[in-house]
Formats: sequence, C-alpha cells, structure tokens
Amino acid sequence: MSPQDDSNQTDIRGALDEAQSGAPAGGEAVRDRFSAGEVFQRIVASAEEEMESRNQELFFSGIAAGFAITLTVMAYAAVSAAVGNTAPLIKPFLYPLGFIFIILGHYQLYTEETLPPVTLVLTRLASIPALLRVWGLVIIGNLIGVGIGAFMLANTGVLSADAAVVAGEFGLEILRMPWWDVFFKAVFAGWLVGGLVWLDHAVRTSTARLFLIYLIMYTIPVTGLFHIITSMTDGLYLFFHGEAALWPVTREIILPVLFGNTLGGVLPVAILNYAQTEEHRFPGDMAPEDELSLREWFLGGFVGRSRVEFENE
Repeated sequence: MSPQDDSNQTDIRGALDEAQSGAPAGGEAVRDRFSAGEVFQRIVASAEEEMESRNQELFFSGIAAGFAITLTVMAYAAVSAAVGNTAPLIKPFLYPLGFIFIILGHYQLYTEETLPPVTLVLTRLASIPALLRVWGLVIIGNLIGVGIGAFMLANTGVLSADAAVVAGEFGLEILRMPWWDVFFKAVFAGWLVGGLVWLDHAVRTSTARLFLIYLIMYTIPVTGLFHIITSMTDGLYLFFHGEAALWPVTREIILPVLFGNTLGGVLPVAILNYAQTEEHRFPGDMAPEDELSLREWFLGGFVGRSRVEFENE
C-alpha cells in the first residue's frame, strides 16, 4: 500500500470516527466502545446543541414530552388493574412506554436534561443562568403537557373504572409517605435516569438504546422509586379527579420528587463522571480556551446565546 493510500484510509477512518461537532463517533482504542472521556465529550456536544435551541423549541418539546408520559401512566394503570397484586413484576411491564417515545423521539424531559447541560456548566462552556433557562423552559413545558394528559385521564373514559381507581392509588401512595422518604426515593430515581443518559451516549445502536431505556425505566416502579414527571401526572390526576387539593399535591409529591431527581441526576452522575474525565473533556472543535470567565459563568454572559454565535461575530 502506498503512503498516499494509507493517508486516505486514515482520513476516511477519522471522518467515520468523528461527528461534525468534533465529538467521537467511534472509540479510539476499540471502535464500538467509548472511554469515559469520549462518552463525556459526546454528552458535551449533545448538550451544546440543546443549549443553542430557541426558547420556543425547548418549551414545545417539553410539552410534547409531558403529554407523552400520559402513555406511561395510562398503560401502568391498565396493566396493574388487570393483574392485581398477584404479579408485582408484571404490573410495570408497560411503564417505560412513554419514556421510549420521549428519548428515541428526542423530546425534552426534565430528568433527561439534568445531566447534559450540567456538563457544559462544569466545563464552563455555558453559564449557570443558561442552565437555569433550559431547566425552567423544559420543566414548565413538561408541567403543561402533564396537566393536559392528567386532565384527560381524569375526565374522560380513557381509563376503565378499575384502572381509574388504580391511577388514583399511585398518587395517594405518595401522599401517605413521609416527605423525606419520597425525597430519597426520588434521589435514587434521579441517579438511575442520570445513568441512563450517560449510557445512552455510550452505545452506538438503537437496539442497545431501546434495551437500556426499557430496563432502567422499568426498575423505577419495580423498586418503588419516583420520577418527577410521572409523579406529577399522578398528583395532578388526583387534583383533577377531586381526590386531593393542589397545595398538598405540590408540597408532598411534586416538590420532594423534583428536588430529589435533580440532586440524584446531578451529584452522583454529572459531578463524579466529570471528575474521572479531567484530561479528556472537550470534543474536537472545543478547547479549554473556550471556557467562560468566572463573571460570565456566574452572571450569564452567554445567556440565550451560544459559544459558536459569539465566535462568529
């Protein structure tokens, strides 16, 4: 083989192994496996794309994701009503359904948004206010979508009589628990979802991605943990069904699960994974020189505008 041919093959392999963003599309040591640093770079590249999304895109994608969770609650209630308490491992069989729609469809769901934007903030490629902007738009969109779905489940004949009773029990079960128990169950659920985001960027095929989504999201109801968007649906279903007032639902269900999921998604996954990738944090088109100053990082010098847009000015 001539040196020219060897050079051409190297260029082709480089194109195959590197995405347009500069994030690795193939592992350096083994093509179908990524190192921790390469996974982190892929998350950073994905997060930058989300940070550059317009407010309208994030908001309406959040609504779509919140409404899609209606499928999870509807299916979970229907299967639970059908099998009763005799088959606890079968009851959550269809629980991952809405999450499959959301993650494979690239909708914006709050728990899936805790890890990627945090990586940009930790690497100082985005400001803290920019992170809060993404979180705020997504959670508000999710809340609206959930509200629409919960209202429909509570006030239409979509659920059978038995399934409607079971759907009410989902929220009542949380209301009976101490606040801190709900919070810590949500922390572990946030940890699972943060791990799902990390592994989602570590796999290369849709089949592996589908398996991961199903297995991890199935684990949440089986182990009695709480996800903010499904728990929000459970609580608002109680409210629209006339079984609970809005403030107890907010105080005893929405707030502890929201705080727990956020903490569980950020601390064990984002920060610990960040710590183990110190020397390999930036995709190919980024460099430590792109980091924000401390003032920009805290006060939001890039709020609503991306690093790329500033470079093109």
